[in-house]
Amino acid sequence: MAFDLGSLAEATSGAIGALVSTSILYPLDTCKTKYQAEVRAHHQQKYRNTSAVLWEAIANGQVLSLYQGLGTKNLQSFISQFVYFYGYSFFKKLYLEKTGNKTIGTKANLIVGVAAGACTVIITQPLDTAASRMQTSEFGKSKGLWKTLSESSWSEAFDALDISLLLTTNPSIQYTAFDQLKQRLLNRQLKEKTGTGSSPQSLSAFSAFVLGAVAKCIATFVTYPAIRCKVTIQAADSDDNDETKEAGSKKKKTVTGALYSIWKREGLLGFYKGIEAQILKTVLSSALLLMIKEKISKTTWVLLLALRRYLFTVQPRLKSA
Repeated sequence: MAFDLGSLAEATSGAIGALVSTSILYPLDTCKTKYQAEVRAHHQQKYRNTSAVLWEAIANGQVLSLYQGLGTKNLQSFISQFVYFYGYSFFKKLYLEKTGNKTIGTKANLIVGVAAGACTVIITQPLDTAASRMQTSEFGKSKGLWKTLSESSWSEAFDALDISLLLTTNPSIQYTAFDQLKQRLLNRQLKEKTGTGSSPQSLSAFSAFVLGAVAKCIATFVTYPAIRCKVTIQAADSDDNDETKEAGSKKKKTVTGALYSIWKREGLLGFYKGIEAQILKTVLSSALLLMIKEKISKTTWVLLLALRRYLFTVQPRLKSA
């Protein structure tokens, strides 16, 4: 398949949007991640809620530590969104070419999204793991990207890869929830307008926005236990973890081990610890990313088109010279 400038423009604008939204929301993300990573009995918990992490940073004069790992997270977000948007555009175009269809159906669209998400996860998992370890380190004790990765084995860099792949189904759950909510709302509006000879064909912009946010919350709620397990597996080892000190050796973290640890120490509700901050961060991040992407999409296209024309103009001159 020929080089697709449109896919490149989509990928670039999406990656820039992710970079900006990640930077703006990073302190919230750090507080959320540190709170999620703590697995202890209720009477032993260091943080009672997400805001307790923020107050600890302020009290200890470590506000800037809320940005520890920002460079790695930005790199991961940029690459992740670039690969996702490019992969999505690429697979979508490939599907349309192979099938001869002019539009892509709902099921095919979801499959394309999952395929693009899987490619993204495999490529960026080491950066995701490193960023999580840097965020969950004690304030002021976070290490650089290279040192964080070099201290662990290659397999440990891909910790929780299976969960990350599972979480690529999140958009499918979100769309299914949105579609069901949309149908219920339209049917209710249709019953209210019975006898008027008209029926609602689509949602209003406000209704679509509200249902989209609700659908995202539902998808987050369904997949949150997996999100919590992923964070606990990727988290840095706590300096004051007595069990770790007694063990004397570092044990490999597993999904079953994370599930058992949360269940034993925090009970059923422990699987949803920090979900409020997760939903807030997810909704704000998605909104910012898409808003920024839409604003710079046209500019990105023009710049890439100008760059391509420049390269095609310069290359013949260099060859003739």
